[in-house]
Amino acid sequence: MASMFEDMAIPRLILVRHGESIGNVARERAEAAAADLIDIDQRDPDVPLSELGLRQAQALGCWLAELDPAERPAGVWSSPYRRAVQTAAEALTTAGLALPIRRDERLRDRELGILDLLTSTGVRNRYPAEAARRRWLGKLYYRPPGGESWADVALRLRTFLAELERSNNPGPLLVVCHDALILLFRYVLQNLDEAALFELARAGSIRNASVTTLDYHPDDGWRPGLENFDDYLQRFGVSPAEHPGEREGLHG
Repeated sequence: MASMFEDMAIPRLILVRHGESIGNVARERAEAAAADLIDIDQRDPDVPLSELGLRQAQALGCWLAELDPAERPAGVWSSPYRRAVQTAAEALTTAGLALPIRRDERLRDRELGILDLLTSTGVRNRYPAEAARRRWLGKLYYRPPGGESWADVALRLRTFLAELERSNNPGPLLVVCHDALILLFRYVLQNLDEAALFELARAGSIRNASVTTLDYHPDDGWRPGLENFDDYLQRFGVSPAEHPGEREGLHG
């Protein structure tokens, strides 16, 4: 079945996961300790980048500056969450690109409801019935109480893309967001089914500050170019970081 977004004027989407955040680090520490809770005292929207995350964002800017002028972003959109906006701002400053950052709530990370701040261990210990319900329904359709399913997030993205379709954006667009969002952009634009979506997810997490590009081809629609690309980081003297984002727990 054809995608509804096969006539968009945008030639390329440059999708970037934010740099490493202090939430990513706190989650990894809690998971390693088999703790129930992630020790962080900030709302998800307020979580900033770590020092490594700031350097990753600056390296992203160096990579953007190397692109041919026609391949550089003509517009920039970001999740309103602090770690994403910081990534976009640091990258644009380093690249010398004077573009406004358009924040859009539809690009925010998935809402986890009662599971927010819980590790995988914490979900099993504190909400075993929810853990079982999630296993039964699967990640695409499981909605934690007070939160969202991946399908809910996909609906947000469909409205965002429909708005882009009606706008005048003739050049590549940079979108800085979260790991699940990048997978769901591919799900929507490549017209994937549930099995194909989670085959992508099982192939590995979307790494911090990695770049995924989707290019529009008139003959066959949207196709990936770069996939989870972060080789540029080490070239600019910055360490890569792989922090799986929201699984049962916090901050993507």
